[in-house]
Formats: sequence, structure tokens, C-alpha cells
Amino acid sequence: MQIIPPIDLLDGDCVRLHQGDYDQETRFSDNPGAQALAWQRQGAQRLHLVDLDGARTGQPVNDNAVKAITAALDIPVQLGGGVRSAERAEELLGCGLDRVILGTVAIEQPELVQRLASRYPGQVVVGIDAKDGLVATRGWIETSSVKATELAKSFEDTGVAAIISTDIATDGTLAGPNLDSLRAMAQASSIPVIASGGIGTLEHVLSLLSVAPLGVEGVIVGRALYDGTVDLAEAIAAVGPERLQDAVSSPSGSITV
Repeated sequence: MQIIPPIDLLDGDCVRLHQGDYDQETRFSDNPGAQALAWQRQGAQRLHLVDLDGARTGQPVNDNAVKAITAALDIPVQLGGGVRSAERAEELLGCGLDRVILGTVAIEQPELVQRLASRYPGQVVVGIDAKDGLVATRGWIETSSVKATELAKSFEDTGVAAIISTDIATDGTLAGPNLDSLRAMAQASSIPVIASGGIGTLEHVLSLLSVAPLGVEGVIVGRALYDGTVDLAEAIAAVGPERLQDAVSSPSGSITV
């Protein structure tokens, strides 16, 4: 399982939001490029960027930071937030990104996602952010009536590279991932799932191994890395191919480590 550190960009700075609330932000660094290099040095194999300004307003105010990060790193970088047109997706891929993540348009313009996935194989990811099982859009400001699992299922066989499944209720809480939600998302389609939200300890990371056989191939670990409750290198080793421990359970059963 891949451990993916994120950098959330707001006004060019590196921040974290609590449960997607723009009024509850913590600023970690005014140099996201340096933070990106730090994650690479610690062994990250992929970096996850979120353009919070883009998600909220649709305005590309963080592109200079994005270009600086992709130019400095050797590892692939993906970005979500405000990608709501083919032109914007192409613009971002031209900034050196490996993947673009489409969230709001996945529900509002699913045909656009399908066209882009066909045009850029392996470079289009769908971000499905859910609150109580329903898809939230536009930076989590609006909640739809569409079930997250149904949206995931609708992109089967379209060429989408992965689905990032974020449980808003657990995001930024460090209280643990929503395993039931992840299990449902992984079973909804054959598209690989990347978990996001709630990771606060190494034990939480290990708990995801129980749903890995269903297709959960990675996890975005945010606040826990910044707070130091999870060490990136240790987490990578803990779920890597040479790990000494493993989570042993059936996908629907309880977890023991």
C-alpha cells in the first residue's frame, strides 16, 4: 500500500483544514516547495496536492507553487481542486503533474471525465468526497443527493486511473479511517481506491491492510504526518513488501494486527 503525503495549498501556503472547514485552518509552512522536498527525502513515492483556492472559487491562484513543486521533485505529483474543465486539466498536466483529480465535475459533467480519461490514459483520477454517504462538491460547501458508491460505479471501464475516497466526517480528526465506507467504495467498482481521511496513528494505517485485497491501494495521510503522530518512513516500511506485521481478517470481519 502506498503512503501518500499531501500538501494543501491556500494563498500559496501549506495548510490543513479541519473537516474541510475554511474557517478552521492551520498553516504549516509558507514554503510548500521545501515541504514537498522533505516528503520526498523521507521516502514518499507520490505527492498529493490540493488547490483549496481552486476548489472554493475555481480560480488558479496557486499555479506558481505547483510548478515549483513539480520542477523540484523526482516523484510523481497529482493535484485536485478546481479542475472543472478540459482546458484546466490540460493546463495542469502542462505544469508537470502526473495526474489531475476531478471532483465536482465528476458529478456535474461525468462525460468530461470520461473524455479526459480516454485522452490521457492513467492521468485522470476521480475524487469522491462523501458526507454521510452522499457526494459533496465545490470544496465540500455543497452536498448532493448522489450516493458515493453509485458515482464510483458509474466510472467503471472508463479508463479512470483511481478513485480518491474521502470521508469528510473523519477528515482532519485523527480518529481513524471509515473502513465501512472504504469497503463499500472498493466493492462498488474495480477502479483502485485511495483512502483519505482520519489517519491519526500507525495502527490506523495498518488497519487499511484489511481492505487492501478489495482494491484499496493507497492512503493519503495528512495532519498526522504534520503533527508527528505518524512518521512517513516508518509507515512506508510498515505496509511495504518487507513488513513484519500485517492485518489479518476477512474484508467484512474485525481487524487484528
